Amino acid sequence: MKFLVDFLPVALFYAAYKLWGMSVATGVAIGAAVVQVAWGYWRWGRAENMHLVTMGLLLVFGGMTIVFKDPIFIMWKPTLLYWLFALAFLTSGLFADKPLIERMMSHAVDVDPPIWSRLNWMWAMFCIASGLANLYVVYFYSGFYQAHQALMVASGIREFELSKCAESFSGTLLAQCEAVHGHETTWVNFKLFGMISLTILFVVAQGFYLARHIKDDEPTAETD
Repeated sequence: MKFLVDFLPVALFYAAYKLWGMSVATGVAIGAAVVQVAWGYWRWGRAENMHLVTMGLLLVFGGMTIVFKDPIFIMWKPTLLYWLFALAFLTSGLFADKPLIERMMSHAVDVDPPIWSRLNWMWAMFCIASGLANLYVVYFYSGFYQAHQALMVASGIREFELSKCAESFSGTLLAQCEAVHGHETTWVNFKLFGMISLTILFVVAQGFYLARHIKDDEPTAETD
């Protein structure tokens, strides 16, 4: 059940994007994040920090995407979220006697302190790398940013919905807008399938790493 709640904003964002475009999808993700936080308070009397941070970033950067009809703001949100997590991992030892990953997982896994420290660094590096990967897709792999900027310069229009190109453009500019929409879709697909796949692979690798270092239960001495 918790996995479904955590996955809710991303899944609804993707479905809404396919149906109605970026602005509506962003609004749906904001609404889903608010519901996610509200459900946490109703179910457990508190909301998880991850859900609160996600909601805050969606409200700010998602709101800017809706107001200015510019997807670049929401595209930055995953990177900022990952980098905030990385900062939390890197600084956790300054404010507590245990690294963040140990406080999160020590109830289920028993390993030596150096292993927790190493794993904490691994998570920090993964979050930093994931944030960079997102920016790479936005600015280079998808070609979105350059194409979007070129369309704004060519048309002289700064606010338009890429899912409704025919309402704002015609002729060559319409074809250019539809191409930009395709670049935008490349990023959306990466956000759902690429980032989730990378996270799953990392978690699996973490599992194999931990399995090598889990402490065996002490044998119970037999009594006559």
